[in-house]
Amino acid sequence: MTLYYYFARKFLWTYLGITAIFVVILGLIDMVDELQDFPELHVWEVAQVVLLNLPHANYEILPLVMILASVAVFVRLARTSEMVVVRASGLSGFRGMLAPLTMAALIGLVSITVLNPVVAASSKQYNNLVASYEGGGTSIMALSSEGLWLRQGSAMGQTVIHATSASADVSTLNNATFIAFAPDGEPVRRLAAQRATLGTGEWLLEGVKLWDLSGGANPEATAQRMAQLSVPSALTRDGIIDSFGKPEYIAIWDLPAFIAQLEQAGFSARRYAVWFQMELARPIFLMALVLVAGALTMRHARTTNTGISVLIALMLGFSLHYVRNFAQVLGENGQIPVILAAWAPPAASLMLAIGILLHMEDG
Repeated sequence: MTLYYYFARKFLWTYLGITAIFVVILGLIDMVDELQDFPELHVWEVAQVVLLNLPHANYEILPLVMILASVAVFVRLARTSEMVVVRASGLSGFRGMLAPLTMAALIGLVSITVLNPVVAASSKQYNNLVASYEGGGTSIMALSSEGLWLRQGSAMGQTVIHATSASADVSTLNNATFIAFAPDGEPVRRLAAQRATLGTGEWLLEGVKLWDLSGGANPEATAQRMAQLSVPSALTRDGIIDSFGKPEYIAIWDLPAFIAQLEQAGFSARRYAVWFQMELARPIFLMALVLVAGALTMRHARTTNTGISVLIALMLGFSLHYVRNFAQVLGENGQIPVILAAWAPPAASLMLAIGILLHMEDG
């Protein structure tokens, strides 16, 4: 048991050390980029933006840090002949890797239970802060139990839009209500439409009833009915969908409810479902990366070309990470099922790593 604790502690400290190095490097790079993007801001304001973006930036490269930490640990064990001593004591190579595997699984669990909500909160705050510095607003879209809410603005004022449901690509709103406000915040008019279709620079309303709210008279007495009406708009389908926020902006604990709310409103929640399942599969993928690194680099340094082994381990680890991201894209686009996109790459990576390990053990 002491040996396992020793290997686990060595792996953890190596992982934390490499993580700290990447935190510093990414922070400095992001600091330079943000200073170029916002030259008018004070350096402390830019530093706040950088600090808010650091959790997300490092969370994205966690698998790459894991493969680097694994390679560093097993190469060190091979050069100091510690793994040779383990094998000589009667333990298999797999049992010698049990402690690093356990640490990888624990790091994966901590990342999705603790780090994921932190990353979600900081990323959302970062997005809002950057949008405010760029002169834009926050999200133009919101979902509630009553339906869908949108906001659009122009020099003439703001318009709040409500719909009971919408198409998956947000091109069509059902039972839509448009309330226009003047620049001083006073309501100007209210529109109720059976159907609203988003075109190029306009909403095309069908089955419209219009109330004039600017006068002192009874709005219902002067209400008008029209078959169609065009309402200018600067909104686009992509802009509305992006205002949902990226999946990583939502904590993993809130994702199931958010996915259900999206589907209830008639939207496609596929990319959020893929992200949710991929987060659940993260510990397995991290364990697979540790196995790949160990299988290729834990042999004695005198019996193998360490440089070639390290290069192969890194290239294979990066390739598995790329395949995982590629499967995510296929899953989000509907090319493959959600479960297959999220769980197939980690499972295949784990089986590949076990196969390489068994082959090396027999060799």
